This record gives sequence, C-alpha cells and structure tokens, in this order.
Amino acid sequence: MKHFCIFSCVCICVTIANSLFADDWPQGSGPRGHFQTEETSATSWSVALNQNIAWKLKLPETGQSTPVVSKGRVYFTTMKPVTADAKLGKDISVWCCDAASGAVLWKKEMVGKHPLKLSGCFGDSTGPPAVTDGKRVVFINASSGITCFSLDGDLIWHQDFLSVGRGIPFHSNGNLIFTRQIYPPEDDGRFPHKYAESPKEMWTQLQALNMKTGEIEWTTDCGINMGVSVTPQRLSDGRDVVVTGRGGGHGPPEKPNGISLVDLANGATLWTLPLKNFNATMSFGIYKDQIHLFHGTNHISVDTADGKIVKQVSLVGSVSVCRWQSGNSRCSLENLKKSKTRNITQGSNLLVGKWNYFRNYQFPLIGRVNVETGLVEYLEMPIQLSKASGQEDKLLWFDPKQKKIETQTIVPNDMTNSRGFVVFGDKRSKGSGWGHVAAPSPTVSGKNLYVPVMNGTVYVLEWNKDTFDDNSIVAINDLGQAGQAYTRGSLSFSNGCVFAHTLRELICIGK
Repeated sequence: MKHFCIFSCVCICVTIANSLFADDWPQGSGPRGHFQTEETSATSWSVALNQNIAWKLKLPETGQSTPVVSKGRVYFTTMKPVTADAKLGKDISVWCCDAASGAVLWKKEMVGKHPLKLSGCFGDSTGPPAVTDGKRVVFINASSGITCFSLDGDLIWHQDFLSVGRGIPFHSNGNLIFTRQIYPPEDDGRFPHKYAESPKEMWTQLQALNMKTGEIEWTTDCGINMGVSVTPQRLSDGRDVVVTGRGGGHGPPEKPNGISLVDLANGATLWTLPLKNFNATMSFGIYKDQIHLFHGTNHISVDTADGKIVKQVSLVGSVSVCRWQSGNSRCSLENLKKSKTRNITQGSNLLVGKWNYFRNYQFPLIGRVNVETGLVEYLEMPIQLSKASGQEDKLLWFDPKQKKIETQTIVPNDMTNSRGFVVFGDKRSKGSGWGHVAAPSPTVSGKNLYVPVMNGTVYVLEWNKDTFDDNSIVAINDLGQAGQAYTRGSLSFSNGCVFAHTLRELICIGK
C-alpha cells in the first residue's frame, strides 16, 4: 500500500536559538489558537524504531498535556510520581526543557485537592496545556489551581481555581482564558449527574485572568460544557470571539443545550442558539463568518451575525466512503449507520480552510465536510500501526465480524509508566482511541493535517486535496511500540520539528 512507508534518516533540530523562535507553539492550540501553523514540519517517523527522532526524554510519570514550545523551551506537565500501581492522582509536576536537546531546565510541583482518574481517556489533572506570552508561563492543575511562573521558574502568582481536565486554555488580549469549573469530582474521580439542575452559580464558565496579576477580568454568563475544545476566532470585522457550547453527558447544569457566541474583549454573550439534544464536546470553527458544527446526524452552519442556521447536511445519508478491500481503496456512496447519541468522536474535529475534519464515532473513518458545497467524504483508516525491529509493519484494520469499534482485536495499551507501575483509573484507556473517548485535537503544519489517536498511531493527511482517498495519506506513524504509546496530547510544531507527549516520553521528531 503506497504512502505508508517511513523513511529512516535521523536528524537533529536546529540549535540556533533565534531559529527556534521563528514559529513558536505558545499554547496548546497553537500560535493563533486554531491548532494550525503555516510552517512545514516532519511528516514521517517511527518512535518504535527510532527513525527520524531528534531526541526523547524519558518521563517518571504519566501525563497528558500538549507540549508548548516558546523561545527555545518546551513546557508540559506530568503527574507526581507514584510508588505503586495507582488509579487516582491530584498532584502534578510542571516542566521546562530545552527544545533543541530535551535537557531539563527546571521543574516545579503543583499540589491538587480533588483526585482524578490517572491517564483518563477523558482527561486527568495534567490535561490542560501550558500557556506562555513570551514573558511568563501559566500552568493549570485540573485538580485545583492555576500558577504563573517567570521563564526562569520563579512564582509570580497563583489562583486556587478549579478547571477541567480536558480544557484548552489560551492567551487573548493580555488575558489567560480557561474553562472554570465550580463543582468538584467525587472522591473516586468521577463527575456525577447530581448537578444537572444546579443554579447558574454552579455552571461551568469561561473566565479571563490577567496574565500579569492573575486577577479576574471577566467571566461568561452563558455557560460552557466541560468537554468543549475552546478555539478563539476572528471575524471579518476584526472582533475576536469564541463559541461556547452546552450539552453532553453526566448531567451538565448549563442551559439551554446549544451554542453561544462570546466577545473575547469582555466575555459578553452576543447571541445564543438553542439546539435540542445537542452534544457540545467538539471544537467550533469559523469560516467566512459562519460557525460550523456537528449535531446528531447533521453538519450545521450558523451565521455569526445573528445565530441563525444557514445550512444543514447529513453526515450519514448517501455519503462518499473509501474503504480498503484486498489491499486497495475503493470509494462508493453509502448510507452509514446512525448513532443515537454521537456520530463524531468527541474532540476529534478541526476546521481547516473550507474542510471540517472529524473522526467517526462507530468506525475507523476519518471524515470531512466541505462547508461551501456540503460534500461529505470518509476515508477508512487502520485502527492501529504496530512496528517492531526486524518485523514487517502491521496495520490492524476494522473487522466487521466484531461489529463494534470497542471490541476490535488490537494491541491494548498496557498503561504502565516508564518505571513499570500501572497508572490508570478507567478501563477504556486501554482501548484503541476510537469510540467513546475524548480525542486529542488534530493539528495542522503547512499542507498537512496530523491526527493522533490514543493508541499512539498518527495519521498525516494532505488536508486540501480535492478528492479524499488514499492519495490524501502522506504517512501513518507511531509514537512508540504498540501498547506502550498511550497519548492524549495533540502534536505541536516548532522550526520543522514535531513534539509529542506520551505516557512514558516527551518526544522531538526531527526534520
């Protein structure tokens, strides 16, 4: 099968400091908060075989944050090391490393209050990535607490605020914007359903803190679901806005289900669109002043001026699907099976140009919607890539006889840290990363879309191809040996290098 080969030249990231500043990734969602950079980066590698790897840093404990790269430094988080097998955790370590070599420059501890499931497939205490404005860096412990450090690791300020484990904080107008949660998890790390009818004081909201002082600048009033991948956007009139969504599992109290447009200058709600039975666990992109989102079996486009629906297309009826048959990809029109609850994997979508990419919830299909024409296309992908020295590469494909994506035979994530301890509290974390999980967001470098999956497989696709078929596939890569490469962080980019964070390692992939 073409395009699946991986070249093996090993190279080193450029070490000249100024060149590392050229295209920083200063927050989990990238330079402008939409998970994209115009710079090109490495596309083919194998961590399992040490091919095209600049450096690797062995980590003492599990962690989930997307690596943040700024001014030649990488910022990320791990859990406090355990001394035995563990299911829960609340204390984290925050790290600053040299981007050219992986050398540790400094490390600090952040104590938590409310335990969360370790290595949870929907996030844990280390989930929120760092944010830096080039003068200071902010870390969030989702088990309670936000701390700002100088670039040398000196404490600047701390706020004892609770955030969400899959939140994506970002920088805007001198403020740190994060998803603030009021009600804590239970002692077992779960979020119960008992808050469904709670008053507005208990709602989860976006909140802005002054990056210099940590003081509250504003708090939204419309509410937001804990699973929204918050993505700042700019309208054609120059206003910076963000879309918040409400609706999802575990009885969230925020009402009504649907979306709101929020002004990032002051947190004011510009309008609200109610959507019955809406599940908000996605990112909301804006293209030509229209918001594009997924609702049930449909893709919807909404006018940013007034919040009215202007277009709606089916994700399941008479759509183009390219499937693998006897080693070849064949495309045809199909009617896909409908899901009663979700038709995209949570958090898996990203609007890139006119294409809204996503992963199907029930099958290993990457889909995309042309938001201009309404064309819906799917491409079947292998569930997992397995590579080992001296052995042929193994691409594990969906077996229709096993029906459900959750029951597919794969190499399961063993969920052990680099020191051999089992560190997870949710059995679903052992799965493939398809189905009922919160996926890391795809990211874009140049003309390529990088789609990481929880099992450590990474699909690289040329996102602007006119036809979505096997010719769109640039490479399929691994972040380690199958079963040992669990990840929930997105990939980030700087100076042609790709940065990844797995349960066991921080990785710099060279160009």
